[in-house]
Amino acid sequence: MLAPLSWLKDYVDIDCSALELQEKLFSCGFEVEELIEVGKDITGVVVGEVLECEPIPETHLHVCKVNAGEHGTFQVCCGADNVRAGGKFPVALVGAQVYATAKDHVTIEGVMTIKKGKLRGYESEGMLCSGTELGLNEDLYPGAGYNGLLELPADSVAGEDVKPILGMDDWIFDIGITANRADCQSIYGIAREVAAVLKKECKEPALDYNATDVVKEGFSVTVDAKDICPRYIAHYVYDVNIAQSPAWMKRRLALVGIGSISNVVDITNYIMKELGQPMHAFDYSYLEGNAIKVRRANNGEKITTLDEKEFTLTDSNLVICDGVKPVALAGIMGGLNSEILDTTTEVMFEAAKFARDNIRKSSRALGQSSDSSAMYAKGVYEYTTEMAMKRALHLIEELGCGKVSSTHVEVNSGNSIEPKEMKASIEAINQVLGITVPNKAILEILTSLNFAPVIDGDELTIQVPAYREDMDSYPDIAEEIIRMYGYEHIIPTFMPTAETTLGGLNLKQKTEAKLKRTLCAQGVCEGIHYSFISPSDFDLLRLPEDHPWRNAIRLINPINIDLSVMRTTLAPQLLAAAARNQKRGNLEGRVFEIGNSFVPKSLPLTDYPQENATLGIVAFGEEESFFTMKGLAMAVADSLGLTFTYEASTRTFLHPYQTADILVDGEVVGYLGTSSYEVMDDLDMRLPAYVCEINLNLLEKYYGAPVKFNPLPKYAIEKRDFAFVVDKAMACAAIEDEIKKASTYVTEVKLFDVYEGIQLGPNKKSMAFNVVFTPKDEEFTTELIEGQVKKILKGLDKNLGITLRA
Repeated sequence: MLAPLSWLKDYVDIDCSALELQEKLFSCGFEVEELIEVGKDITGVVVGEVLECEPIPETHLHVCKVNAGEHGTFQVCCGADNVRAGGKFPVALVGAQVYATAKDHVTIEGVMTIKKGKLRGYESEGMLCSGTELGLNEDLYPGAGYNGLLELPADSVAGEDVKPILGMDDWIFDIGITANRADCQSIYGIAREVAAVLKKECKEPALDYNATDVVKEGFSVTVDAKDICPRYIAHYVYDVNIAQSPAWMKRRLALVGIGSISNVVDITNYIMKELGQPMHAFDYSYLEGNAIKVRRANNGEKITTLDEKEFTLTDSNLVICDGVKPVALAGIMGGLNSEILDTTTEVMFEAAKFARDNIRKSSRALGQSSDSSAMYAKGVYEYTTEMAMKRALHLIEELGCGKVSSTHVEVNSGNSIEPKEMKASIEAINQVLGITVPNKAILEILTSLNFAPVIDGDELTIQVPAYREDMDSYPDIAEEIIRMYGYEHIIPTFMPTAETTLGGLNLKQKTEAKLKRTLCAQGVCEGIHYSFISPSDFDLLRLPEDHPWRNAIRLINPINIDLSVMRTTLAPQLLAAAARNQKRGNLEGRVFEIGNSFVPKSLPLTDYPQENATLGIVAFGEEESFFTMKGLAMAVADSLGLTFTYEASTRTFLHPYQTADILVDGEVVGYLGTSSYEVMDDLDMRLPAYVCEINLNLLEKYYGAPVKFNPLPKYAIEKRDFAFVVDKAMACAAIEDEIKKASTYVTEVKLFDVYEGIQLGPNKKSMAFNVVFTPKDEEFTTELIEGQVKKILKGLDKNLGITLRA
């Protein structure tokens, strides 16, 4: 929010520099994101009095003798049509800096340094300046918009710096307002804080006005949507004279980024910036039915706003109507059918409180925003609604642009705008702060913040102003006290449950980092997805209606429908990542993510959900297969010092014959498999995706288990290859387990080939394994190895009915 120092001084006697005030605002909780010096780029420009002015023959130029006071008298060449002897204009001395303008004399192209030069053979020691060359426009200073020299007041003293004369010695504070302090999104709101931090009085803007006896007979206001419009005020003004606003108002609006339009419109904009209350003025002659009605729009109803955009509305939008039609999009923008024109003679002023969520949603849904909608979205209080109307009527009289009638209509839902009482314990407040703040300091601070405090023993009673809706309980009071008392008074202390550590990562963090390094070494890139998915993702996975994954937490205010539920699985996002890459021409890749899935204990929520740390992996490409995914799972197991076993299973979104559960000590901890053809069609994938999910919460109990070191064998290992004919339904893991069980010398079993053919017989397949035998304390002999092979074959035949392939 922009707050000019000169405007703040209207309410507070500020006796410190802008830089000092910036520090004080920061100390009490307001970050000055930028402190802007008006006229920062302009230097060396003083008042110049033209003593002589002679035309240069056959040119539009004049050679002038310019008195610059204590700086001397100089000859300056000038081409402006309004240069004349006796006139006083800004003169940039040699070495001064001003803005360089384009040929249109309006567009600023940068900063230039004035040098001594010659024009048409005449020496020129400086430059007489226009308003544009000083960074001014007509709103910032009268006459600055003229395409010629900027004329200074006749009483200006030659040689004086022009900045104070032109208001270029001002400062603008760009203040970041936190979401809980909507009362400070105005000049007056910041002035209250400045007064408190400087321990000065804050003057209230003038609110007095004189209403005539004139009444607009029969005029009425009805509010059909009091839940989103709890207070609406309308006041009739007549004998309106539309004209330019005074220079002081134009300048202030320009400093906060608003251009002047006309006196009546400028008043509404001025009050929005001064008090934080958006207002609107209707040309009463265009209001039909002698009435204002605030209601929800009808579905399909249309309105054209002041910027000539037409919108089709729904019943979630709030509109201001006359007796016949909508004339404004509430809280966002007025209608084109009731705008203030040069011919306007009657005005109906509006000041209202609209629900912030309704305005925010309507603005977003319609794609229409304004300063008003931004302010309403942050919060506007009913207290300022009434104050703003009084201020507007005062300015109408002060500017002489109309007469205030007695027709004042207010409709509200009964909310009080009087201060509300709040009690708190001094001891509880000090416990929050961890220090003891003297009662005298508490009284001084809360008094400066307009809380009218009273202390009786340990009980503190305050009166919370209606504009401080952020005040809810004693911790809020503690915050108000400490931000003014000074955070430097807080003594750093440990929490009661704190422990002194050497820092570093905990076991879980170390293990997850180890997993990431392992997967990166396998050529898998890390990805990060939102924690939200779409309800349609469950349909993509073809989950039955009673599937636990569908028991998901729905967001109250989602970004959009595609991010409206908390994820219970990473599978949809992994599959979507594979599909997205393939659509963009990337036909191979490996991606992993370690993130949380969210499983509610019950719905609607009564407690925090279970957050399961989950490892998700997806791979796709011509060289990828179910077995490469299994290899990645095995790499994960090895990094954790575990042994995964696998059992065939089915999942609705995976290939029925290429899906397996992952088990540790008989407990299912995850799954892996190949995407089904149906999922591939839905996602328009050219190649299948291979997916793995592992619940790391279930593996956490194995983290940090001691690693057993096995020394390298002293003697040579032996390898044997076996090819078995087995039933198609036979699982690889069952054969591997049986081989390892049959011989204590077996340290590794790898499947390296699977073959199916008619010569093997129906429902049969060939599986080839490489088996590694590792010696213990003695060298292998042929007889020992052959004996172990026979034990393995005997065990396979007896327990699984498997024989060697002929």
